[in-house]
Amino acid sequence: MIELDQLVKKFGGLTAVNQVSLRINRGEFFAVLGPNAAGKTTMIKMLAGLIKPTTGRALICGFDIQTQPLEARRRLAYVPDFPFLYDKLTAREFFRFVGQLFQLDPARIEQNSKELVARFHLADYVDRALEGLSHGTRQRVAIAAALLHDPEVFVIDEPMVGLDPQHARIVKDVLKERSLKGMTVLVSTHQLSIAEEMADRIGIIHEGKLIAVGTREELRTRSGSSGQLEDVFLALTTGQMQSNLA
Repeated sequence: MIELDQLVKKFGGLTAVNQVSLRINRGEFFAVLGPNAAGKTTMIKMLAGLIKPTTGRALICGFDIQTQPLEARRRLAYVPDFPFLYDKLTAREFFRFVGQLFQLDPARIEQNSKELVARFHLADYVDRALEGLSHGTRQRVAIAAALLHDPEVFVIDEPMVGLDPQHARIVKDVLKERSLKGMTVLVSTHQLSIAEEMADRIGIIHEGKLIAVGTREELRTRSGSSGQLEDVFLALTTGQMQSNLA
């Protein structure tokens, strides 16, 4: 469902993403972890088609995001760490706009919007202008809108930004439920607890390279740590830094 093939992105003399190859299967919940400036967001923006790779390819459901962008994007939902919303629209109008972009018929837009508004506790806000909503409410609107067309692949960067514990739980539950029904989920996050709790597999990016991929137990074995994911993460990234300095 997601395939990265020798993906490279250079900004002048800086290699932000370095030869990353990865396959994520249908219905898999995959979490990407990494220190600040590791290359996570750059990799995700290439996958979403917002940045052109220097070399390599990113595919969604077998469609190259650069050469077959419409086919890839029909199957994709992407929520960045700071989503852009049209502030003068209400949430209801924004849902209708997004549904029309994906060429959904009006009845489906109405039905899916109704279900998502209820699930994300947005009934009190759906007819208010987006510019007057709190950051956390806007985040819920953005996630709900991204789910409106029932995407096959859902990519989200820092999903819990601005969410209180109650609504963070709702987002986690919805994404996990959808993944169990076949939607592939790729989450990039600094919150190790999300990966610990929810991910089927975890990838760790450090200095632009994908240095480890596996289940929690596989990563523990590779790192030589039997502790929490935080210990595994630190062991792998610290060890990588030490090997790079050697």
